Amino acid sequence: MVSVNYIGKIKRNSMVSINRENYLLLLHDNPCHIFTYFNVKEMHGLNITECMNYNNTKDDAYIAGWSNFIPNNSNDRFVFINLSRCGTDIETFGLIMHELMHQSFHMHTDEEDIITWAELEAYEVFKIIKEII
Repeated sequence: MVSVNYIGKIKRNSMVSINRENYLLLLHDNPCHIFTYFNVKEMHGLNITECMNYNNTKDDAYIAGWSNFIPNNSNDRFVFINLSRCGTDIETFGLIMHELMHQSFHMHTDEEDIITWAELEAYEVFKIIKEII
């Protein structure tokens, strides 16, 4: 279920926010926008100043992806994918799978459940990203 207004390609300076069953999926091509989205200067040990001073490129970024708790909300989680790091399909899928494994570790304890959920969810997120980049 999509909770943002986008049609086709992502709007510049607009965070794509999609409520998934177990987390909030956030997509943007600038890693620093995660801080402005949550209206915080720092969260989980990272901060906007360092992000803005970092030389964020398609090959390196302060944040390529991130899975953690939503600030000021102890129960809900987010997964952020930095779209500027989505180069080839292999790089994109690897980044998605990496972040969804973090999310899955939070949700499951059985190894097979952890891996299977992350894999199946990664297919869905990959399709979403391919529609907007």
